[in-house]
Amino acid sequence: MNNLVESFQEVVGRKHVLITETDKQNFLKGYRYGAGEALAVVRPGSLLQLWRIVQLCLKSHAIIVMQAANTSLTGGATPHGVYDREVVLVETLRLRQIHILGKGEQVVCHPGATLHCLGQELEPYGRDPHSELGSSCLGASVMGGVCNNSGGALVRRGPAYTEAALYARVNGRGELDLVNDLDIDLGCNPEEILRRLEDGEFEKSNISRCKHTCSAERYIDQVSKIDDPSPARFNANPEYLHSASGSAGRIIVFAVRLDTFPKSKKTRFFHIATNSADDLTLLRRSMLKDGACVPISAEYLSKEVFDLSFRYGKDTFLAVRYLGTHRLPALFRFRRFADRVLTQIKPGLRHGSDRVLQFLSKYLFPAHLDRQLRRVGEKYAHHLFLKVDDEQTQFIQDLVNTRFCKSNIYVQLCSETQARDLALHRFAAAGAAIRYSVLNERRLGELIALDVALPRNTSEWNDLIPNDLRDQVDGAFLYGHFFCHVFHLDIVLKRGTVSSEFKERMLGEFEDRGAECPAEHNVGHLYKAKPELCAFYRELDPTNSLNPGIGQTSRNESWA
Repeated sequence: MNNLVESFQEVVGRKHVLITETDKQNFLKGYRYGAGEALAVVRPGSLLQLWRIVQLCLKSHAIIVMQAANTSLTGGATPHGVYDREVVLVETLRLRQIHILGKGEQVVCHPGATLHCLGQELEPYGRDPHSELGSSCLGASVMGGVCNNSGGALVRRGPAYTEAALYARVNGRGELDLVNDLDIDLGCNPEEILRRLEDGEFEKSNISRCKHTCSAERYIDQVSKIDDPSPARFNANPEYLHSASGSAGRIIVFAVRLDTFPKSKKTRFFHIATNSADDLTLLRRSMLKDGACVPISAEYLSKEVFDLSFRYGKDTFLAVRYLGTHRLPALFRFRRFADRVLTQIKPGLRHGSDRVLQFLSKYLFPAHLDRQLRRVGEKYAHHLFLKVDDEQTQFIQDLVNTRFCKSNIYVQLCSETQARDLALHRFAAAGAAIRYSVLNERRLGELIALDVALPRNTSEWNDLIPNDLRDQVDGAFLYGHFFCHVFHLDIVLKRGTVSSEFKERMLGEFEDRGAECPAEHNVGHLYKAKPELCAFYRELDPTNSLNPGIGQTSRNESWA
C-alpha cells in the first residue's frame, strides 16, 4: 500500500498525509467511544482533492471512513474493529467554506464547516443555524449533524435535515457517481461542479428558493402531539432518511444546503424546580398542547446530575466561560496530547489530565455557581431550564400561578448572569459522569451512556431503570431535552456487573416502552441498526466501501 500513500501525497502534499502512529492517534480515537487503525489519515484541502482521494481509495479497494470534527459520541467517525481491507480515514476540517445565500435565509456548507463558524457568519444577518453549540460537545461540524440526523436543545427545530446536497455515491460497479441536489447550476462535469462550488462561481444574492426541503419543517407539529404513542424524533426515523441526511458516512458529502432561522429579538430564562416529576409533565403538556407555547429550549437535569455537574464539571464550565467556545476544541486536543505524554512518563497512568483538572477544580478554582443556585440544586429533585421568547413570559407566569401550588414548585425568572451560568452548568453535565467514572475506575464498573427518545405521551419518564437491575448500579444520571422527550442516561455500574448484559436489558426495556434508541447520537459502533436503517445504508453504499460496520452491520466488501 506504499504506492497508495504516495498517490495521496501527490494529491494533498506530504504534510497532510499522516502515517505514523503518533500523528494518527488523535484521529483514530473517538470523542467518547471507539478506536481503530488506519493505513493513513488524509486531510484534503479542496473539494477536488477530496474527490481524487476517494477515487484512489476505490481503485485500491480501500475502505473510506469520513471524519470532520470527530465529536461522535458513539464512535461513528473512527475505525473500529477488524476489517477485510485497508482503512483510510479522510478528515475534512480544512474544507470549512460557507456560502451565504440571499439575505442569509439559507446557506451552503462544505464538509469542515463548524456550527461555531456558521453562527459567526450568520450574525450580521440576524439569523441562527439549526443547532446551538452541542449539549454534549463543542466544535461539532454542520455536516456531521446532517449526516447523523442529530437533534439538540432547540425544541422548534427537530433533527438536522436537508434534501439538498452535493454528494458522491459508490455504485454497484464500484464507480463514483456525483449527484447535485443543491438546486444550484454548477455545470455537468464532476470536476467542474466541484471547482465552481469551491470558487463560489454561482449566483448567491438573488438565488431562487430551493425546490428541496432544507430543514425539518413539520417538527413543531410533531413535537406538539403530546398524546402520540411514538417518539417525536430519533435517528432511524424513515421520514428523515434522505441522501445526505442520516447517511452516517455511507456517501461522500461535499456540501449541504440548509435553512437558517430568525434570531430571537429578546429571550427570557426560567429555572423551574420541583420534587414532583408530575409537575414538569403537566408543564410540558400545557405548553406543547396545540402548539400553545413552544419554548426555544427546555433542558432537564435530575438532582443527581445537578450535583455531579457541580462537583465534576467545574473546569469545563470555567473554560467555556473564560476562554470562549472557539478555543475548546484546541483545548481538548491538548488534553489528549498531555495524556499521551503523561502515560509515556509514567506507564500505567490513565486519564492524567482529568486527575489534574479535578484537583485544580477542588482546591484552586473558584466556585462557579452562586449560593442561591446551589441551594435550589440541593433542595429539589428535578430541574428544568426553560428559554423562551420574551412574549411567552406572561403565558408561563400565568400557567404557574393557575395550575401549580407555589409551595411545591420553584420558579425563578433568571438574570442574564444566572441564565448564562445555568446553561453552562447544563453543558458541563454531559462530561461529568465520565469524569466521575474514570477517577473512580478502581472501585467502579463501566459507564453505560444511553441516548433514548421516549414516546410523546410518556408520563413516567424519570424512572427508567427496572427494579431488579438497581442493585447493579452505583449511580444513574438523567438529563436531556425534556419537551422533545429525548433523554441521556449515564449509568455507572458497580464493579463486577457485566455491562453487555445490563445494556441489553435496558435496550429491551426501552423497546417495551415504545422508545427508540439511539435518539440523536446515532448508532455508531455502539448500537445495532434496525432493518430500515440497514436497508438505507445498503442502498447508499452497495459495495460497503464507506464506513462499513456502522450500526454493527457487515464490515466485508459488498456486504458479504
